[in-house]
Amino acid sequence: MNLNVKAAAQNTYDAIVIGSGVSGGWAAKELTEHGLTVLMLDRGKKLEHVKDYETATKDPWEFPHRGRITVEQRETHPKLSRDYPYSEHNEKYWINDSESPYNEEKRFDWYRPDIVGGKSIMWGRQSYRWSDLDFEANLKDGIAIDWPIRYKDLEAWYTYVERFIGVSGQAEKLPQLPDSHFMPPMAMNCVEEAVKHSIEGKFSNRRMTIGRVANITEPLPGRTNCQYRNLCSRGCPFGAYFSTQSSTLPAAVATGKLTLRPDSIVNSIIYDEKAGKATGVRVIDKHSKEVTEYYAKIVFVNGSTLGSTFVLMNSISNRFPNGLGNDSGVLGKYLMDHHFRTGASGKVEGFDDKYYFGRRANGIYIPRYRNIGSDKRDYLRGFGYQGGASREGWARGIAEIGVGKDFKEMLTEPGDWSMGLGGFGECLPYEDNYVTLDNSTKDAWGQPVLKFHAEFKENEQKMRKDMMNDAAEMLEAAGLKDVKTYDGGSYPGMAIHEMGTARMGRDPKTSILNGYNQMHSVKNVFVTDGASMVSAACVNPSLTYMAMTARAVDYAVKEMKKGNI
Repeated sequence: MNLNVKAAAQNTYDAIVIGSGVSGGWAAKELTEHGLTVLMLDRGKKLEHVKDYETATKDPWEFPHRGRITVEQRETHPKLSRDYPYSEHNEKYWINDSESPYNEEKRFDWYRPDIVGGKSIMWGRQSYRWSDLDFEANLKDGIAIDWPIRYKDLEAWYTYVERFIGVSGQAEKLPQLPDSHFMPPMAMNCVEEAVKHSIEGKFSNRRMTIGRVANITEPLPGRTNCQYRNLCSRGCPFGAYFSTQSSTLPAAVATGKLTLRPDSIVNSIIYDEKAGKATGVRVIDKHSKEVTEYYAKIVFVNGSTLGSTFVLMNSISNRFPNGLGNDSGVLGKYLMDHHFRTGASGKVEGFDDKYYFGRRANGIYIPRYRNIGSDKRDYLRGFGYQGGASREGWARGIAEIGVGKDFKEMLTEPGDWSMGLGGFGECLPYEDNYVTLDNSTKDAWGQPVLKFHAEFKENEQKMRKDMMNDAAEMLEAAGLKDVKTYDGGSYPGMAIHEMGTARMGRDPKTSILNGYNQMHSVKNVFVTDGASMVSAACVNPSLTYMAMTARAVDYAVKEMKKGNI
């Protein structure tokens, strides 16, 4: 047997990070800054900051289809094209469904990027700390398993992350929504201020604040404050919002210890049964389909919730016939996402002499108030609202029958004010919401695909009624007219906040990871993205992924120095 020892040495690093998105970027930054040599792998193509944001400064008329996708694109992206994220503005950023299919027993909308930086380029940037209301919920409700951590375990790490990424927002001193380390908040417009005053005056347990968003309002090194263009999903040439490309990747590159390998489809993690450890990863080159193995002392799995779950499920050995670290049998189970697309909107009278500055890349936020204190509903958990007020533009004339000078001049003036509130609700962790590997279908690289079995259940449906009716109640109380409720329906995956499937826990019999995101049974593997979550809360989760990742790297490096990994 001939071993190419030199090739193995060339492919050996201190650490491997699978994925380059919100959490993967943080893993690479922290590991390299601790002095480790790091290989970061991503299945996506290279996307260079500023230079490769091809559509970032284009005007609407420069897009042949004015932002819409073509029939051909719908055919090659049958699942991606179901909803708004996939558009002509950023269509090059998303994966090709035809090459990377997935199957559904029940509908699941899985939005997968095909770029280095992952969804950190296209994310909504809403950044909220979780509280002990969230971390204690499972234990108090007798649902699923208890979180192995509490707010105090993450508090300092939240601050550490926020100081680096930049989060603008307003302190509110609410126990259910801990305040962050804030940059100056973006301003509410005059209608929002009026609605805020009304809501808080008429509902003692409700608060309306400006969104807490990872768009900076003061410059940071190498980054310029937000320009209020609201074209964020195309990539920001100003670096005004946090992304891997604008923030964590430059920091990791600056150490001289990072190797980035795009177009690298991680097939599986290599497990050494004698050593009881992972020794590296097996990678398929996206273009040549050549298989290469890379080796490291530790592996951070940050392929986004479902990408990470696929890698773990596909990492089969005699020791782990059902997926790496899956002694508990819960790998793939307890899949969660937020449910949304329900709320209300109405018209605002007055304020005709008022307008607002720019196109603020942010909205308002009403934190959770249901099932807190004495408030008890016929469902568990709660929801928050995102929304905002604006004036109609020239597009209001599209459906009108009009021609001539007066009609044109009318459309140069802003139209009526309106305001909307849309709820984001928590989904409980259910064992029968899960994904499996489906070997009956193969992707373009001969790999099995994921099959989804997930739905929102009775608890979520009851909550949605409150999400819709409460929104109307608040808008009507604020004096809005012609208030209309809506429920556009919500399928798992649509909110792009997928969580669970490789959860943390205290007991190896019921979880995959411990309280530091470390595998119970494979000590040198860490999973710090959404797969590790034990419950979903009702607030956006990305800030928590970042804090958990920084904390896990700190722990991993200390354990390596002790010789425990």
